[in-house]
Amino acid sequence: MVDFSQARRMMVDSQLRTFDVNDIPLLDAMDSVPREMFVLPGREELAYIDQNILVSDGATRRFMLSPMNLGRMIQALEVNAGEKALDVASGRGYAAAVLNKLGAQVTALEADEALAADARSSLAAASAGNVQVVVGALDQGHAEQAPYDLILINGALDVRPDALLQQLAEGGRLVCVKGRGRAARATLYVRSGDAFGERTLFDAAAPVLAPFVQEPGFTF
Repeated sequence: MVDFSQARRMMVDSQLRTFDVNDIPLLDAMDSVPREMFVLPGREELAYIDQNILVSDGATRRFMLSPMNLGRMIQALEVNAGEKALDVASGRGYAAAVLNKLGAQVTALEADEALAADARSSLAAASAGNVQVVVGALDQGHAEQAPYDLILINGALDVRPDALLQQLAEGGRLVCVKGRGRAARATLYVRSGDAFGERTLFDAAAPVLAPFVQEPGFTF
């Protein structure tokens, strides 16, 4: 039987620290949130491999991002306790649980009620039941709780997430994976008035989220 506590420690030491994740509160959060509670039943032993893991194989396919990429993306958000966060394409809620552990007030957004129900169950089991899980179109965000200080998109995009950027507060940060294949990069946006600064963070690969797929003939 896998010692999940030891697996979390190895993830922190062998995956996160070696990939320039050095924020102590974040390392502590990822060392304490039980990642195995957010995978498909029966696949708990796969929870700590350094890969994107399928966590929903129904009508909506969703992946939990690899620890290395997710850790650096959350680190780039510079989470402060009390900030409002929107976790887009939350899957079963792992990233939302990490943000919650860091003290953020988290809204987790999913595209269908069945997956949202799975997220609520996993979050409650992991003592993160105060995360609000909502259902809606991923590319439209959740305007009812806007503006957000932080937005995390758990996947790759072909197009700029304009509707989500508009839901950022002044100084708010959004992180996602932009592009596909060898061109994919983790990217940080920061709001300043009506402008959005954009900074490439590191090479990253993530499954493309369907609502953010570039339509044929569209120029980004």
